[in-house]
Amino acid sequence: MRDIQTELDDLCSTLASYPDCGRVTSAIPELARVDPKKFAIAVADLNGQTWSAGNAEEPFSIQSISKVFLLALSLGRLGDQLWERVGREPSGSAFNSIVQLEHEGGVPRNPFINAGALVVTDIVLGRREPREAIGEILQFVRAVSEDDSIFVDDNVANSEARFSHRNASLAHFLAAHGNLTNSVERVIGTYVHQCAIAMSCRQLARSGLFLAHGGVNPASGSQILSAKRARRINALMMTCGHYDGSGDFAFRVGLPGKSGIGGGILAIVPGKASLCVWSPGLNQQGNSQLGTLALERLAHAAGWNVFGS
Repeated sequence: MRDIQTELDDLCSTLASYPDCGRVTSAIPELARVDPKKFAIAVADLNGQTWSAGNAEEPFSIQSISKVFLLALSLGRLGDQLWERVGREPSGSAFNSIVQLEHEGGVPRNPFINAGALVVTDIVLGRREPREAIGEILQFVRAVSEDDSIFVDDNVANSEARFSHRNASLAHFLAAHGNLTNSVERVIGTYVHQCAIAMSCRQLARSGLFLAHGGVNPASGSQILSAKRARRINALMMTCGHYDGSGDFAFRVGLPGKSGIGGGILAIVPGKASLCVWSPGLNQQGNSQLGTLALERLAHAAGWNVFGS
């Protein structure tokens, strides 16, 4: 591959004129106003180097990418007992499917669909006030990215809270099956605030390095979680990180990845690097359209593929 910076600059330039950049989400009014032509990409490696192009310093709403960090926290709290409340299989359905949850008796298929993320949020919340749990989540994200400027965008959180009827329905269904310990209101309040964490591509790329390095933050040397759990999170990102588009992402990109409806994608190159791309326009599965294309082209150029070059 050519040097990484040249590759990112060329990707940014080429995709700027791409005819179809997808559609910005309409599910959250605050996000519906984001310019669909925004584009950013960043690469962080285990040696502490970072390369970026486009709007890579502009914070955006990470949305469901936050589920990766919540899963790490919940595994630290419950360990393998977590899997008694949420499964580990791909969903093959939309990220907010109610039908699947009903069919499977209130046990979500995996921790990355919305129902599963609500269970994980309930675990992290525990017996504390939502404000305390949100503080812990934010502190964790700041620690793994080594950047204290990361914040929760209250405008996005409030916008999402006003239109959380479907997630509330999922939460009520979980509660009806005894799979929530907190009230629906407390879980939803915590959930929308974790999704409203705002980060730039550069920050998000750095935050994923512990998953590329066996659970260790390569900058500080601190053990964030065990190598075994890091591998398991990467496995779930590969099989479930893009909802009913996970198979296509694995086929095209070949890396563990987690998307969010804010248009971001975090991808991991085990043993080498962490990647982030942001393009707000989404495809039919709710994943970044140009973001997926950018990662496909970058992974191909660099030979980054867990299935071999």
